[in-house]
Amino acid sequence: MFGFLKKNFQLIAPVNGKLVDLSKVPDEVFAQKLAGDGVAIESTGDIIVAPADGVLSLIFKTNHAFAMTLDNGAELLVHIGIDTVELQGEGFERLAEEGKRIKAGDPIVKINREYITEKGLSLITPILITNSDNFKEITYKTDVNVTAGKDTILEYKTK
Repeated sequence: MFGFLKKNFQLIAPVNGKLVDLSKVPDEVFAQKLAGDGVAIESTGDIIVAPADGVLSLIFKTNHAFAMTLDNGAELLVHIGIDTVELQGEGFERLAEEGKRIKAGDPIVKINREYITEKGLSLITPILITNSDNFKEITYKTDVNVTAGKDTILEYKTK
């Protein structure tokens, strides 16, 4: 169709750290993009924020991951660490309320990184567009440091 009808969208970093390709995530579901397309952050921060404006559609009971639905129809998943569900919520503090409208940069979860890493778990954090087939031209840079709530980590367009 006409190129000028396509809209560009951005996601910002939900946590401080280094941006890496999903192929570097030590979990095949993420590494092979089976749960969606996006990027991951080797996190160094303790506060996980919303990567865009939208509705906080789900916070997992264990607080290790959350989902958002954006106004453009994008469905996001932010998964804090790998195998962190095994902690049954220990090391994670919920800061936001499920079902509420939130803005990019709003705090969602606080983590106790020392506790989580002492358990031998990775805090690499995948940020996925789970319905990525509905969008195109998902682009990002890797091997750059990003600041939560400030730096763009990914850009995408509507079809």
